[in-house]
This record gives sequence, C-alpha cells and structure tokens, in this order.
Amino acid sequence: MNKLVLFSSLLILTFLLTFSIDSAFAHPHSGQVLINNHTHESQTEITPLTGMIALEKSTIFFHSPEENSLPWAFVEGNIANHVEGYPVIIQIFKNNDAVHFAQTNVEEDGDYEYKFRVLNSDGNNTTKIFDGDYLIKIFKVVYLNQESII
Repeated sequence: MNKLVLFSSLLILTFLLTFSIDSAFAHPHSGQVLINNHTHESQTEITPLTGMIALEKSTIFFHSPEENSLPWAFVEGNIANHVEGYPVIIQIFKNNDAVHFAQTNVEEDGDYEYKFRVLNSDGNNTTKIFDGDYLIKIFKVVYLNQESII
C-alpha cells in the first residue's frame, strides 16, 4: 500500500514538474553531445521524496538527423543507487511539446534500456517518426545516500 501511494505521488509529481518547469537547460553550456554545431551535457536535478529516497531527473538532448536510415533509437543507463520496485519514466519533447512517454523496468544491477522507433518502413513507404532535435527527461527513484541501501 505504501509503495502504491508513493508511486502515485511520484507520478503526479512527475507530471507537475513536466508542465510547471520551462526548459531552462538551453544555452550556453559545455558538454559532450554535438547538435547543430553546439555541445550539450546532461543536466540532473534531485527532488527529495522522503528522508531516504528522491526523484532524480536527468535532462538530455537527442538528435535524429534528416538522413537517418536506422529504424531504432534508445535511452539507456545505469542507476547505482536505484530504489527497487520503481520504473524509469522517460518523456520526450520537441519544441516544449510532449511527443512520447514511456516507462521501463530497472534490472537488479541498475541497468535500464528503452528502445523506440524513429523510422517506420512499410514496403516502399518510409515514415520518419522522429526528425530533428528533442529534449529527453528521465525520471528515476534513487536513495539519497548510498548508506541507505540495504
């Protein structure tokens, strides 16, 4: 019952943060991902939920080039201090408009991966599902302190 209440609160908090926070992580900043001749680095925020756990939000950039011919893209990572029983929530935005929501489970070792289609081919007809620049928000429930992990 406690996990259900906490997960419901987490989901509500996720939606509130999504619609109440403008995309403030734009320019200028250094980073590792080159998009339109500008580099971007992931941004991370921690919002405590209780004295032991928190919601960690990472914001990254994704670019699907016009000449892309690969059908799949993915979001993956590893959470060192993951709270068991909580999925990773992934939200994808283009021009501050939500275009895709997903959730994926976290493995025992903290790994997670979500694969999504960026290009659809049906015979001779090819449709681009994702094209251009996107902002991806990744929400994870984590322990505030490594010592909290039992």
